[in-house]
Amino acid sequence: MGRVVVDVMPKPEILDPQGKAVARALPRLGIEGFTSVRQGKRFELEVEGPVTEAVLAAAREAATTMLSNPVIEDVVRVAEDTGVVA
Repeated sequence: MGRVVVDVMPKPEILDPQGKAVARALPRLGIEGFTSVRQGKRFELEVEGPVTEAVLAAAREAATTMLSNPVIEDVVRVAEDTGVVA
């Protein structure tokens, strides 16, 4: 079984009140050094079998037509989930 990950973020010109709230809370928790936070969405799409180029193309189409709102969001990544945490 394969898995594709789609990450969607608000466009830079769109206000992100959740990100701002997190950015303000971090110093209160003793976590310093971050000047800004943007909060987005992550989708995990499971497929039967391996992740092929055709699967990735279908995931890209889903990302741009249904998983994101192109007026206010950018699809920033469509990739196979390899299980490695970056």
